[in-house]
Amino acid sequence: MILDTTYMLPLARIAIEVDLLDAITKGKTDLKLEDVTVSLISIFELQAKAMRLMVPAEFVIKAVKAIFNAFKVEPFYKPEIIETSYKLKKLITDYIDCVITATAITLKEDLVTEDSLILANAKAIEKEHSIKIFSFKDIIKR
Repeated sequence: MILDTTYMLPLARIAIEVDLLDAITKGKTDLKLEDVTVSLISIFELQAKAMRLMVPAEFVIKAVKAIFNAFKVEPFYKPEIIETSYKLKKLITDYIDCVITATAITLKEDLVTEDSLILANAKAIEKEHSIKIFSFKDIIKR
């Protein structure tokens, strides 16, 4: 399962309403930490968001270390990911989101995201690329 950047933000002490990592550790989903893959570009995006929010660097450094220690990190510069991300540009306007979605497609892994454009185009992406796209509420046990 590929996780969008949003779910990494709590590691840098950035509060979000949908703390998927917390839900995983508390058993509120069938997803396991060892099944998680993160795009390398998500680490860049986390750093950029943290800087914009003036999160102290030491929190970001700890978050980055935690990501590399806990999850498989997939490089974003593989030719297949680049090619797929370019094709997604017609559906998803943010290039980083294109790369994250392309990573899921290339690895044939499902994606969890809160991004409204990805979710709005989920059916088309799923049909063309044979992956599933979920939001936090989709994978939480009720």
